[in-house]
Amino acid sequence: MNTKLHAICDSQGRPIDLFVTAGQVSDYIGARALLSGLPNVKWLLGDRGYDADWFREALQDKGIRACIPGRKKRKTPVKYDKRRYKRRNRIEIMFGRLKDWRRVATRYDRCPKVFLSAIALAAVVIYWL
Repeated sequence: MNTKLHAICDSQGRPIDLFVTAGQVSDYIGARALLSGLPNVKWLLGDRGYDADWFREALQDKGIRACIPGRKKRKTPVKYDKRRYKRRNRIEIMFGRLKDWRRVATRYDRCPKVFLSAIALAAVVIYWL
């Protein structure tokens, strides 16, 4: 019953698009699902779980520069803007604020659709109302 929440956020840390996967699934699945819904932006910040060559190429095809640190086991290191990457804390703060809602933090819902609906409701109330 563990899950991963993948989110696309704006520059202020407000969620734009959300996607839920099973906890044992790779982050690449969430990246592939959210790739088509990316807005027209200059930069994308992501954690090490999203470090894949195909993902970087897809972002480059859309004209988006990736600010994703490379995995530690990567053979060739990847350069990224460390100063810009520090702004990713806004996204972590967003996840923390969503988890302030007990229903989101403890996941009472068995159905992933109902759980995603609860997350979307919490996001709307916290950030958009």
